[in-house]
Amino acid sequence: MSTDQKFTGWLGLDSRAADGKMVWGSLPRSNGKRRMLISELLTVSPTNYPCCVGHEIVGTAIRVGSKAVGDIQVGDRVGVGAQSDACLSRKDHCEECSTGKEKYCTKHWTGTYNSVFMNGEKSYGGYALYNRCPSHFVIKIPDGISSAAAAPMLCAGITTYAPLKAHGCGPGKRVGVIGVGGLGHFALLFAKALGADQVVAISRGSSKKEDAFKLGADHYISTQDQVDWVKSNAATLDLIISTVDSPKMPLGDYFTILKANGVFVQLGVPDGGALPVPIPALIHRGITLAGSLIGSPHEIRDMLHLAAEKNIQPWIEERPMEDANQVIVDMEGGKARYRYVLVNQQHL
Repeated sequence: MSTDQKFTGWLGLDSRAADGKMVWGSLPRSNGKRRMLISELLTVSPTNYPCCVGHEIVGTAIRVGSKAVGDIQVGDRVGVGAQSDACLSRKDHCEECSTGKEKYCTKHWTGTYNSVFMNGEKSYGGYALYNRCPSHFVIKIPDGISSAAAAPMLCAGITTYAPLKAHGCGPGKRVGVIGVGGLGHFALLFAKALGADQVVAISRGSSKKEDAFKLGADHYISTQDQVDWVKSNAATLDLIISTVDSPKMPLGDYFTILKANGVFVQLGVPDGGALPVPIPALIHRGITLAGSLIGSPHEIRDMLHLAAEKNIQPWIEERPMEDANQVIVDMEGGKARYRYVLVNQQHL
């Protein structure tokens, strides 16, 4: 295998990158015995410039380090999500890494871009021809799922699948999903695939009602259009997954539509990082308020196998990698329904 691959990609050189002003250029690279080199096919605002974004990456493994872990071989179709390194108890015992909770490692956490690996190198993301990543975080893509479908599952998908699975979504459960968007549409798909008895989509308006039903929702609640939505849905849900980030969300009302001992999982981070929580509602109903972050490698593998088994098809629009700047503008403009996938034509 040739070793002269040119590491080039879309670089953000300053804050204008978030406005669709990235430039194509060379990325620094290095060799690593624990790492894999991926020829990227598909990917879905930085501060440490230059920065190459992209944290939902699917491609072909074209080089595997001599000390790489796992069973991935050259030629395999693989993916990398939002996390690409952790301490993995390399120096000291780490309870999170040693128990399959790498996503919560407190000793060293590396994002797939705009971050730093354990060896001190900077991480560059997937808006590029190639991506290099520690093998522990490289996931083999099952044959039963397309690359385009798998790519956005590596962050958006697992961010919703992990808490659904962790909090018992399945037969006998009624699950609510707040927000029908990039995250929310995955939550609806996975809640249904996991066998929930009833899946309820919750949104402010009614514009996404038809989409929600197509995604598997059994019921739809519009908090603006249905005046009595709280009373008519009181104590009906076992679990709510909130994908929205508004600091003004009516938490008290959401707690009311949960059954006693129900669980509310918040995924979106509000402006300022805080939400006003009505504590009496938690106490009087025995509500559990929880959070969840992406997924560890074993959770991603479980999700992909379920997606292949159930033929889960996210709502995506494929766009050429060369149009990345326009895609950023369109995404910020709310035009995505519900995920854009950049296709690297050079490696098809």
